[in-house]
Amino acid sequence: MQYPTLSSSSVRHLEVVALTPARLLLVLITDSGRVDQRIVELGDLLEDDDLVRLRDLLGSALSGKRLAAASIAVSELAEDAPEDLRDALIRCATVLVETLVEHPEDRLVLGGTVNLTRNAADFEGQPGMPGSLRTVLEALEEQVVVLKLLAASQDAGRVTVRIGEETQVAEMRSTSVVSTGYGAAGTVFGGLGVLGPTRMDYPGTIASVATVARYIGEVLGER
Repeated sequence: MQYPTLSSSSVRHLEVVALTPARLLLVLITDSGRVDQRIVELGDLLEDDDLVRLRDLLGSALSGKRLAAASIAVSELAEDAPEDLRDALIRCATVLVETLVEHPEDRLVLGGTVNLTRNAADFEGQPGMPGSLRTVLEALEEQVVVLKLLAASQDAGRVTVRIGEETQVAEMRSTSVVSTGYGAAGTVFGGLGVLGPTRMDYPGTIASVATVARYIGEVLGER
């Protein structure tokens, strides 16, 4: 399963919590259900009234914006900020910009890989040759192969089946991939799917993939 792609997400809410008068907790929530928490160390103490002003300025700059636009907005915020809040805004903006930037290394989670080894005979090829279980597992470790396969099925509600050479990946020619996109409110956040031998239960797998994607979309839509 691919983690929600941040570039297609929007900021739903930003909460600013004072842990101490000189330390803030920023909680950023996106419409894809992602929650990021960051600590900001302030140079000076922040009064309660100033905290409210800071929260309002950051919230108005970010709320409802796609993350790329939000990153730009928060970067420009300090330019017109009140002098007494400028330092705090710059520190918060620095932390938020880093949070809003896409982190590709965190975009995929794999589960059940060990199940492939229980059916090694279903994978064609000789050890060390393209199509063997060994090369499949090596490709999965790289993750980029799976990300490409998931990226090719970014339509929520439509399940894509690729069998053998249809994956267009030599290392995966003994596998099949059943995948689809998931999202909410007409926006696709990422892809999910099942990889297995070409002799898999296609009707059951297709139904499972479609059901899980629909369920995740409904959960995200309620957030």
